[in-house]
Amino acid sequence: MAPYVADRACYDEAVGLMARFGDDAGFEAAARADVSRDRGNVRNFCRWRQIERLIVHLSREDAPAVVH
Repeated sequence: MAPYVADRACYDEAVGLMARFGDDAGFEAAARADVSRDRGNVRNFCRWRQIERLIVHLSREDAPAVVH
C-alpha cells in the first residue's frame, strides 16, 4: 500500500533527502520529525513522518506504481 502524499512538496522533499543523504535519508527525516516534536510543532512533526514513510516506500526495489 502506497503512503499518503499530501502534496508535491512532500515528494520533492523526500527525493531531495534521498539525493543528499542516500540510504540515511529516512533517518534524516525521522530526526527532523523529532526536532519538530520537541519544539511542539505537531504539523511539521506529522509532515516529516509522512516524508519518512514516503522515503521508505520509494527506496523499495519492488515499490508498486501509484494508480490515480
